[in-house]
Amino acid sequence: MPREIITLQVGQCGNQIGSEFWKQLCVEHGISPDGIVQDYATQGNDRKDVFFYQADDEHYIPRALLMDLEPRVINSIMNSSYRNLYNPENTFIAKDGGGAGNNWASGYNQGEQHHDLLMEMIDREADGSDSLEGFVLCHSIAGGTGSGMGSYLLENLNDHFPKKLIQTYSVFPNQDDFQSDVVVQPYNSLLTLKRLVLNSDCVVVLDNTALNRIAVDRLRIDNPTVSQLNSLVSTVMAASTTTLRYPGYMNNDLIGLVASLIPTPRCHFLMTGYTPLTIDAQVSAVRKTTVLDVMRRLLQPKNIMVSTSTKTGCYVSILNIIQGDVDPTQVHKSLQRIRERKLVKFIPWGPASIQVALSRKSPYVESAHKVNGLMLANHTSIGNVRYASRSSFLVLR
Repeated sequence: MPREIITLQVGQCGNQIGSEFWKQLCVEHGISPDGIVQDYATQGNDRKDVFFYQADDEHYIPRALLMDLEPRVINSIMNSSYRNLYNPENTFIAKDGGGAGNNWASGYNQGEQHHDLLMEMIDREADGSDSLEGFVLCHSIAGGTGSGMGSYLLENLNDHFPKKLIQTYSVFPNQDDFQSDVVVQPYNSLLTLKRLVLNSDCVVVLDNTALNRIAVDRLRIDNPTVSQLNSLVSTVMAASTTTLRYPGYMNNDLIGLVASLIPTPRCHFLMTGYTPLTIDAQVSAVRKTTVLDVMRRLLQPKNIMVSTSTKTGCYVSILNIIQGDVDPTQVHKSLQRIRERKLVKFIPWGPASIQVALSRKSPYVESAHKVNGLMLANHTSIGNVRYASRSSFLVLR
């Protein structure tokens, strides 16, 4: 039985990365921009029902709620080639359309004002699920809507659905000096961080500083655009859900993923790494991929999408999702080599082993590489990202 997941896209950033995520899922499942399954994709042994449901006319519709306080981004999605994919009832734009003005309090209060409408949308989508497993929230913690209204929704989801999992893909602001045009960004970040600590079960940290660095250093893009960075984020989101959509023996539901990575409550901020990275038709610098090569690259700081050093501190847990036609004996040998070379430092009080989930690649997507890998890791140095927000806040205070 599918364990459905409802996606909430909140604010400009949340809707932009969410839109890229759905494009990626449509390609991987052979679904056209209109929501129709292509002829070649009817026999695929995949679980579309986790993220999509079928309408009366057989179209596949994302289990997604698009929410924003200003109309620009949602209107651009609804005027794109994917306009027929989404359920128009599942979009919320504030009537005045003025936005939150990059103010956390404004976003939070407007969420409160529209409480009934927002919760009715969520309840309607939840009631349409046979066996709802949880929610995924896409948002930024630096602006006004994603941080303020996102915080309000987190609190209410926790109250209304106490037994459902809440996972967030949270985009953290650029920590480099003079990069932000939002003066009150540290306030927004800190107020949202409190809600992420108290009301979510798993936070996947996506750091703009690191995403920019990866685009410049690894992909040789001098001035990465927002859409190119969003493409990186959607790649990570799609890869992290691949075991749910192409299930194997293990990690085929969200609780399995979360339980294997988070040993204690409040210790739920995860970092990600992905290799080999490509954007569009651009040729990757990585020519040959083996399981050992991919697993070793995932541990290198330059491939990690959080701007903190993994040299200090230690890993609490690691889950590598390896995509491709892989022999399990290769995985065993790779883990042995990593252990022999002492490439990973784990906490002394936990199991010192890398967990590996093998996943099939989508049969409908041609890949330049035989093996792709995503690392989801719980590392003690993730606290440095939160400290950076705190120190920026103290400077403003």
